[in-house]
Amino acid sequence: MTNESGGVTNPVSKLLSSLKIDGYILALIGMVVLASILPVHGQVAAVLGVVVKLAIALLFFLHGAKLSREAVIAGITHWRLHLTILAFTFVMFPILGLAVSKSGVLSPTMAAGMVFLACLPSTVQSSIAFTSIARGNVAAAVCAASASNLLGIFLTPVLVSLLMHKTGGAGDWKSIQDIIVQLLLPFIAGQLARPVVGGWIEKHKPLIGYVDRGSILLVVYSAFSAAVVGGLWKRVSPLELVTLLVVCGVLLAVVMIATTLGARALGFSKADEIAIVFCGSKKSLATGVPMAGILFPGATAGVLVLPLMIFHQIQLMACSILAQHYAKRPADDVTDGVQEPSAAR
Repeated sequence: MTNESGGVTNPVSKLLSSLKIDGYILALIGMVVLASILPVHGQVAAVLGVVVKLAIALLFFLHGAKLSREAVIAGITHWRLHLTILAFTFVMFPILGLAVSKSGVLSPTMAAGMVFLACLPSTVQSSIAFTSIARGNVAAAVCAASASNLLGIFLTPVLVSLLMHKTGGAGDWKSIQDIIVQLLLPFIAGQLARPVVGGWIEKHKPLIGYVDRGSILLVVYSAFSAAVVGGLWKRVSPLELVTLLVVCGVLLAVVMIATTLGARALGFSKADEIAIVFCGSKKSLATGVPMAGILFPGATAGVLVLPLMIFHQIQLMACSILAQHYAKRPADDVTDGVQEPSAAR
């Protein structure tokens, strides 16, 4: 068994793969453990905060530089599919998140984390990867996932403000300014720089991947350090973590069933259905963790991303299994992974 670079996969990686456990999630858990044992304080925390802001800017610069405008244009005309995915991501998901928060199953803090999770945009890389594995409409998935992330820069703060009753006024405008400066402007800069750096990025995908994931690990460590200093583990019990795991699993199951049945009811082709399911059922860890650090105080942000981290791992495991199931369908149901426009468009 070989890895992406062609080398031999070690026994640990093979075991994690067979168990459908993402090694990156183990690294994220490691950051939580490290922050719990050795949280940063005082001046060190302030310096780390500056480093984190720079890391976030670099992360979104790379996201902008990696995104192919040609791929986006190839799928952008399928507006009906994109509106369907956006409706699941920014309408149905927030409604379900709010329902979970009002159910009383979780503590107020974890319930708030579920609402924040529900307001986030879809993933980009994994949505496209799973759509490709399942032989779905890859071009549409690229466009839909990218549009979701771009719109999420603006829609997520608005939804958070409405559903979590954050105070209005200067505070919200400051959050929007921070998001524009730390997320949107680096992303635009990456897009503008793509003609210059795009080729280099394509040749160094593993290195870019390490920078991408390393940035998130750094943000998680910083957020959880602040949360631990603020008394995180005195407020969250093991029973609540188990309850959170079950709630996240149920939420994902409901959304995946809804996206599947919704796509079929609206008459989309199978390839389009796959794009809708994988883009409409997922939430972005890469966008969510930095955004939590901008929208909420450090200690609060560390707690609020717990549901997102758990949901992220569950969605990867579930989507991996579902993608393999879709991939087994007859070959005559596929047209090079990208279907011609269906009658329902």
